[in-house]
Amino acid sequence: MIPLRQYISLLVGLIVILLILSGCAGWGKRLESPRITLSNFNVEEIKIFESVFTIEMRVFNTNDIPMEIKGLNCDLELNGKRLATGVANVKINIPSYETALIPMTLYSSVLDVVMVLRGLAKTEKLEYKLTGRLQLGKGTTPSTIPFKSTGELPLQEFIIPNAS
Repeated sequence: MIPLRQYISLLVGLIVILLILSGCAGWGKRLESPRITLSNFNVEEIKIFESVFTIEMRVFNTNDIPMEIKGLNCDLELNGKRLATGVANVKINIPSYETALIPMTLYSSVLDVVMVLRGLAKTEKLEYKLTGRLQLGKGTTPSTIPFKSTGELPLQEFIIPNAS
């Protein structure tokens, strides 16, 4: 028969080993990646060497727990060409099964803007890809979540026909 003290030590050791092997998967809430769409895009400023854009992203929290976002970074591509990048220090809490708009400033070199504009002359649609990572608040697993959002707009809808 095993003495009580050895039994407790063995049990505690087994629990510690199981926690180490599980990576503490049971601690905190595990969040799924939110769905993100580009909601708005504005050209703020074009200088000699740098262009500044603002975007708004709609973040859909499809989890059954609130999502606390404390920061994010992203890159924006248009028609397969990198246009701009940015980071944001935000404090947003999105309740479960709700959405929020997150504003962000993106920066680009004028050369990147010229390359994108040259490509637009040869296409009939505008495809965008927004990629990045959300930095989450305490107690969530994982602490960062990558995201990717894509979409397209037919450019012919923005061309005004001749009023002849």
